[in-house]
Amino acid sequence: MKTVAVIDYGMGNLHSVAKALEYVATDTRVVVSSEPRTILSADRVVLPGVGAIRDCVSELHRLELDGVVKEVAKNKPLLGVCVGMQALLEHSAENAGTDCLAVMPGRLIHFKDAFADLRDTAELKVPHMGWNQAVPEDADHPMWAGIAVDARFYFVHSYFLPLAEASGICAARTEFGVEFCSAVTQGNVFATQFHPEKSAAAGLQLYANFLAWNGDN
Repeated sequence: MKTVAVIDYGMGNLHSVAKALEYVATDTRVVVSSEPRTILSADRVVLPGVGAIRDCVSELHRLELDGVVKEVAKNKPLLGVCVGMQALLEHSAENAGTDCLAVMPGRLIHFKDAFADLRDTAELKVPHMGWNQAVPEDADHPMWAGIAVDARFYFVHSYFLPLAEASGICAARTEFGVEFCSAVTQGNVFATQFHPEKSAAAGLQLYANFLAWNGDN
């Protein structure tokens, strides 16, 4: 039986992610683990995340899982979720500036910084919380199979990846005052700013797609 490892570094909503994966799994065993050997031996890996990016990256380093994530990114399907997506990028403005794992290019900024020079954003509350569309850049990508192009997903975040920082890696766009990159992909890595496990049928379909994805675009 194939396995999917959900990385446990104390910063993710592990129970919800694991339960969603178990719900859609047919021939895959779900394992929640912080053990490098277990993670590296899995067929697929999920990097979840909630909270502050500095704490997230710090824990990955402390548990010596930063290198594990980078190794997984080289040779098997890897899915980042929310702060897990942000951790895969180069840098975040959060916590006065935090260097991330740099698996993919991209620098995150705060919504309020983006709103400063814009009109008609006064009623937009930060964090960006709730349901919003994630419009695929390439609807034929295997990770979007069976998902409507106008599907809505559940977001909770204050920092985002500008389109200008996502050249060549943006997999979906979302609008919240500004248009930003809400999913990224590069090689066998796919990551979402939204929470699939909180996104009803569309989110479950994305998890099912990940369990069937071999890392090809």
